[in-house]
Amino acid sequence: MNEVAQVTRKSLNNDSDPIEIVAGIGLAGSTSYMLHGPNGIFVDTNLDLYVADSSNNRIQLFGSGQLNAITVAGNTSSIPTISLNTPVAVTLDANKYLFIADYFSNHILTNGPFGFRCILGCDGGGTSSDQLVTPRSIAFDSFGNIFIVDRGNQRIQKFFYQQILAVCFIVKI
Repeated sequence: MNEVAQVTRKSLNNDSDPIEIVAGIGLAGSTSYMLHGPNGIFVDTNLDLYVADSSNNRIQLFGSGQLNAITVAGNTSSIPTISLNTPVAVTLDANKYLFIADYFSNHILTNGPFGFRCILGCDGGGTSSDQLVTPRSIAFDSFGNIFIVDRGNQRIQKFFYQQILAVCFIVKI
């Protein structure tokens, strides 16, 4: 719930279960228990919650059942990671690497064995097949291919697994 700076959950199995707040306090802020403009979320197999906290330019990780988060990407991370400019989507791949759609930077970032790096749209916004304009969402298929909602270009782009691997694991000497 972007406007009220919260993430909530509701059981689909029992209508009488109340809506439960799982992140944020309903007041925008930048402390470890607050959010400001939350957009995309991802829940991993441990039920940990990743939140693209857009207005704070960070990715927050709320451990299962925890109301305080740690910043895993962004300027306020305790371990310097990467600067973000309005992250709106976050997901993990099968290897538990983060993938982030950074809306106003027009690119997709990931972390891997060599830290954070840009993997798609790295040369700025545009209309060619290797450029994005305000990417909005990220998804993987069962083969590891990545799909990006390229909002500004009004298209969905598919990048093949082998292309992604080539970019993710290049080491500059």
